[in-house]
Amino acid sequence: MDSLNMKFSLAPLNILFLRFVFCNLTRTLLSMKLLTYNIPIFARKKSMSQIKEFNDYREKMNKVILAQDNKSLKRFFSLDHQTYGEGALSVKTKEMLGLVASMVLRCDDCIKYHLGTAYEEGISTEELYEIFAIANLVGGSICIPHTRRAAEYWEELQNQ
Repeated sequence: MDSLNMKFSLAPLNILFLRFVFCNLTRTLLSMKLLTYNIPIFARKKSMSQIKEFNDYREKMNKVILAQDNKSLKRFFSLDHQTYGEGALSVKTKEMLGLVASMVLRCDDCIKYHLGTAYEEGISTEELYEIFAIANLVGGSICIPHTRRAAEYWEELQNQ
């Protein structure tokens, strides 16, 4: 197989790899922020809601990343946005799938994002806990801490 054909046949893997790298980059940036404060995340006082803090940080850093005008990153952001749009599957269904994948991959930022958009799409608490069950079944007990944080974030979404 020549190199051109190989690039196209590996395209889905490249997309998954880029998503994995992006999630880890986000985690690294958050870790650097925590190291700067030298305070563990669980010991920090919550001066603003988790929701506002997450959304503000995400918006700020997305602007920083996109301002670099990197063609590959811009294409990836666009692909991610387009993938979660309405199609054969509803946006709500896609967000539920994204949440399961994010929990299995243990990406807290991704979990928060998908929880927020699933909440906006009208997901019920009963549906959410079935999603948690599937994620824990697929991902194993390593997903339990992420389920706890997701449940806490969900409660905050409901109480805002």
